[in-house]
Amino acid sequence: MPPMTEHPPIADRPVIRRLSEQVVNRIAAGEVIERPAAALKELVENALDSGAQRISVALLHGGIERIEVIDDGCGMTPDDLRLAVERHCTSKLSDETLVRIATLGFRGEALPSIGAAARLNVTSRTRGAPTAWSIRVEGGRVDEPRPCAGVVGTCVVVEDLFFATPARRKFLKSARVESGHAENTVRRLALSAPHVAFRLQFDQRVVLDLPAQDMAARAAAILDAGQADGLIPVEAERGDLRLSGYICAPSVHRATANGQLLLVNGRPVVDPVLRTAVRVAYRNVMEHGRHAVVALSLQIPPEQVDVNVHPAKTELRYADAAAVRALVIGALGRALGIGAGVAGVRPGLLQSRPAGGARIWYPPEPASAPPVSPVQMSPFPPDGDDGPPMAEGVAERRLPLMDIAPGARQVVRWSEADIPAVQGAVSSPAPNPEPAADFPLGAAVAQVLGTYILAETARGELVLVDQHAAHERLTHERLRAQYLGGEIRAQRLLLPEVVNMPRGQADLLMSFADTLSALGLEIDAFGGDAVMVRTVPALLGGGDAAAMLRDLAEELAEDELLAPAQAQAVDGRLDAIIARMACHGSVRAGRRLTHEEMNALLRDMERTPRAGTCSHGRPTWLKLEKGDLERMFGRR
Repeated sequence: MPPMTEHPPIADRPVIRRLSEQVVNRIAAGEVIERPAAALKELVENALDSGAQRISVALLHGGIERIEVIDDGCGMTPDDLRLAVERHCTSKLSDETLVRIATLGFRGEALPSIGAAARLNVTSRTRGAPTAWSIRVEGGRVDEPRPCAGVVGTCVVVEDLFFATPARRKFLKSARVESGHAENTVRRLALSAPHVAFRLQFDQRVVLDLPAQDMAARAAAILDAGQADGLIPVEAERGDLRLSGYICAPSVHRATANGQLLLVNGRPVVDPVLRTAVRVAYRNVMEHGRHAVVALSLQIPPEQVDVNVHPAKTELRYADAAAVRALVIGALGRALGIGAGVAGVRPGLLQSRPAGGARIWYPPEPASAPPVSPVQMSPFPPDGDDGPPMAEGVAERRLPLMDIAPGARQVVRWSEADIPAVQGAVSSPAPNPEPAADFPLGAAVAQVLGTYILAETARGELVLVDQHAAHERLTHERLRAQYLGGEIRAQRLLLPEVVNMPRGQADLLMSFADTLSALGLEIDAFGGDAVMVRTVPALLGGGDAAAMLRDLAEELAEDELLAPAQAQAVDGRLDAIIARMACHGSVRAGRRLTHEEMNALLRDMERTPRAGTCSHGRPTWLKLEKGDLERMFGRR
């Protein structure tokens, strides 16, 4: 029998004890006050809840050394001050249901948590009081209120943040990083209260100074979208839900989501449901990896949202998150469905593109192009012209993408074959140029470098249009509209084209043969490593079918989880497939256009939804005002 092992001695039973109030507050502070910006958020929310009309914020060393918030609100009495620095004492809850919360704060944790982790001094005076009163809390130790000098309102000073919890202090970032978080916090709160004047100061430097404004002016100031050529208003309702606000055109974007300012019932939030909805709405009109710039306010019945999810009060739970997503996606989709020229982007002539950013892909030019006589292009087909017959088997499908703007016509009646191949950098001026009238994109003046259309508006603005990018979007929207209506017309090739490709790509394409057929592209297997193309969409007539097929194989291969049986997932990729097909059917860079063709393109851009960006999210047009030119030439 093996020898028995000796068991270690049993440790003494641990004793449960009650933590001191100071330790409890320091533990709670770890959830409520995670960095200077979090402490600042709580203080500014208290100022707004007090009815302040002006709030001044000053930070030293990113708020790590000092945070000062001064407001002209209702103020507090000495008894109020004593309760304000105790945990779970608040004046903001009218009942105990935690449902109808009309204030930004309600938990009664902010000031006690700050006082437990830092040196806190609160000075306040009510209207009609003969003097102000001050109370000091240092590391959880509370002094008695004492009279002092002070104006009506409240001044809160926080010094040496986290001196009592050094474990948290050592994880703080640099003053520059902490200042950035603090500025974002103030901007969000300033958007929630446009009627309140805000002033923000970092180390004696004024960063923000906003007077009381209306919502439109406050959104323009807060978004700070210097490239924006005008904000796009958003208004939508769905049952009891109401969405309002302003967004920038897709050509204005940022590397992070910090430009997305979201309010729910007036409360600034960082909500994944809303951010996902914004991303989906911009997905097909913005560069991959970039983030939209928006300022949106959602009004929702209080009983349909829970704000008591986290002590920071920036996360929410919705009773019907799907309805919220649908409202945001639909509203933004309709707002973005405007023609080019309404809202665009001003060129940053001295700014380079972000490193690694996607480029607009231009299909290769054919080795030789037969001379074609110039033709008059019509932006819309003649009445009664239905075009080539539809291919068999094309059924009506619904693509779950953004709604097309009501009344918008998306027909583009021209293709590369209509354009003569003429060498040259700049086209000669038109003998009788079309007057600029009041077209948003003006009238064409010349073609520059065989790629860009130069136009002038009636207001004396210069507009540059990338002809390939613009026509790509027009073709994309027409293909998409035809698909949504089940009317994509397929053109049968006189001689089917055999495309050789790796066996894996050929098998992948054949697995999606039915989906591609609905888009007017009929293919058959032709051996193990080849695919035969029998029809192509009539709108893309004259394109390179082989190059298009290889690109589609790459597009489908990008999503490893995509399977032919997953109809919803396939539909989600169709817009990207249509975009790639549109690229092959668009006017190429280097093709000479007549003035009639250039003006037809400009007018179609103004009528076509989402024509401000190409199918890859790049801007299709840029604008220079007279003032921009004068600044560049030193006239201003």
